[in-house]
Amino acid sequence: MTNAIAKLEKAFSYQFHSQALAQLALTHRSAEASNNERLEFLGDAILGFTIAAELFRRYPDAPEGELSRLRARLVNQQSLADIANRLQLGELLILGPGELKSGGRQRVSILSDVVEAVFGAIYLDGGLEVCNAVILSTYGDLLAQGGSEEKSKDPKTRLQELLQAKSLALPSYDIISIDGEAHQQTFVVSCQIALLKQATRGVGSNRKIAEQQAAEKALQALGL
Repeated sequence: MTNAIAKLEKAFSYQFHSQALAQLALTHRSAEASNNERLEFLGDAILGFTIAAELFRRYPDAPEGELSRLRARLVNQQSLADIANRLQLGELLILGPGELKSGGRQRVSILSDVVEAVFGAIYLDGGLEVCNAVILSTYGDLLAQGGSEEKSKDPKTRLQELLQAKSLALPSYDIISIDGEAHQQTFVVSCQIALLKQATRGVGSNRKIAEQQAAEKALQALGL
């Protein structure tokens, strides 16, 4: 676990005073009764406030509705999961056997929650000012792109428009597997495009989320 915490600290450029807090932030409820859900609740609130304050500062002439849309683009589940994937947090997660077997390390909901849990842990460990700085640093270019119409489009739309611009066939999405009970299913979907030799895969709690993740991975593979 010490190695995982070291990787976590490197990913967020923050050194924890309390290793126990860092470990708790990585612990999913499937693994332990003492898990990161409360930290996720706290981190969600701090993240929303920090991003709202930064957008308010960056866009002094933007009306409330536009600020709300910008914030929603930056703090939604998929955006947080993308951050988790960029920082390779999935490999650091402490999961129960069931989640490990069903692809929990790639599940969008789990990945988004762990980012918020880490922010909550940093707040408790280092205070609000430090946590705000870590959040803004973690978001980096995403904040700079916050007002970009292109970046605000969902991954499927961006991928489709890219292929159409090149007069190529549209992406082909296929369901690889559906696991779990009816009320808590996990979808694994592939995305095949002409520009990539291998199909990319996405995992989500429904087909739409899995397809979005597969499309995002295709864009990443293309360097976009």
